[in-house]
Amino acid sequence: MPQQLKMEEKPCCVALSVQPSRGLVDEKFVVLVQNTVPSCPLTIHASHQCEDGHSWHAFAHYTSDASGVINVSEDCSVGGTYSGVEAMGLLWSLKPVPGSKPGLRMRKKNVQAPMVITISVYKGHLTEGFGDQVPLAGTEVERWYMAPGVRRIAVTEDGLTATLFLPSGPGPFPGLLDLWGGGGQLVEYRAALLASHGIAAMALDYLTCKYTMETGKMVEQDYFEAAYTFLQKHPKVLSSRIAMLGLSLGTSITLKTAVYSEVMKLRCAVSISGSHVQPLDGFLKETLGYFNENSGKTCFTEDNEAIWRNLLLPIPTDPSLKVDVGKLQCPLMLIVGEDDQNWCAYESAMDIKEMMERAGNSHLLTLLSYPNAGHLIEPPYTPHARSSLFRDVKSRQMLMALWGGQTLEHSRAQEDAWRKLLVFLRKNLYGGVKSTSPLSNL
Repeated sequence: MPQQLKMEEKPCCVALSVQPSRGLVDEKFVVLVQNTVPSCPLTIHASHQCEDGHSWHAFAHYTSDASGVINVSEDCSVGGTYSGVEAMGLLWSLKPVPGSKPGLRMRKKNVQAPMVITISVYKGHLTEGFGDQVPLAGTEVERWYMAPGVRRIAVTEDGLTATLFLPSGPGPFPGLLDLWGGGGQLVEYRAALLASHGIAAMALDYLTCKYTMETGKMVEQDYFEAAYTFLQKHPKVLSSRIAMLGLSLGTSITLKTAVYSEVMKLRCAVSISGSHVQPLDGFLKETLGYFNENSGKTCFTEDNEAIWRNLLLPIPTDPSLKVDVGKLQCPLMLIVGEDDQNWCAYESAMDIKEMMERAGNSHLLTLLSYPNAGHLIEPPYTPHARSSLFRDVKSRQMLMALWGGQTLEHSRAQEDAWRKLLVFLRKNLYGGVKSTSPLSNL
């Protein structure tokens, strides 16, 4: 009898499985709890420690069915960091644990190691004190940006500061230049994931690159042309099938080079949360100078979060202050969040659409616009950061930036946009090419 009581307090037969236990970060998994007491209230908890040492967690409240089973992909969470039927809620709802410093954002630095997530099951509907409780069951899950066989190659040729990711297999593969925004640094995780889907993707640092650090000067258009030429000449890259993807400030460069560069003949371009508004005279230095001239339009929330979306508003009518997208000759995908508080991406997208309709090349445009999504539209299941600490590259000042977005809608947007982005790239980069790449089977 005492043994039976002990079993009721802590059932030793509870089984927890997560399949696949090792997969890509954009791959769904199935979390299954079995052998519990029927109609038993349970909490499923996810925890992760980032490379910077900060801890994140998510949790959801479930009740087992008549068979003592919970399937997170099919069953409804009644509380926690998410509610409803959300197969991947344990990932996209991850938040810094209570007591963490404000303004954290989850970003993978070392893509050659996985994100390790610990999934645990607790008795009852808990909201805190997980570290003080003994879980009924637990398991670890690995989430990778690099698929098996993907190669990571540091690129320093031609003055570049970049990392090239080559897909598994003999190739040759389509190529892509991957540009992030105004925070600088060499950010590799999106390029690694694109290589895992069959594209030779090169992450390029253009704000804090070796040239700028050594000379104090900003790069010019020829820096991006050198990156394009490097890809074009690479034996594993299809020279006539190269795309460019830019987020935020990276969009400014992507659109400008796509329209005006005589060297870069892009097969297609993708703009995430960016704008075509910039002075046509000059390049990066002049563009950032123009933004800075409008810095008086910066607003701050009650919590002292910076809102920059008004800097370029209203969208200018002066043609010398925006890229003439009517001259664009390659397919363009625009991805914008309608609650972007950082940049006027939605208003810019509407103006781009109008300009292209007027010029007769709107057939090249694919526009994805998401209500209640913010600025940082990342690969699927990346935790949503409505605001985070941001260091301005020019002033080196650290402040809190408001990116916008509502967690559920933003997470849905990330999943939908990534799926459609891969289809867009497959269509424009692989069209007419026989390939055994994972991308060709989408």
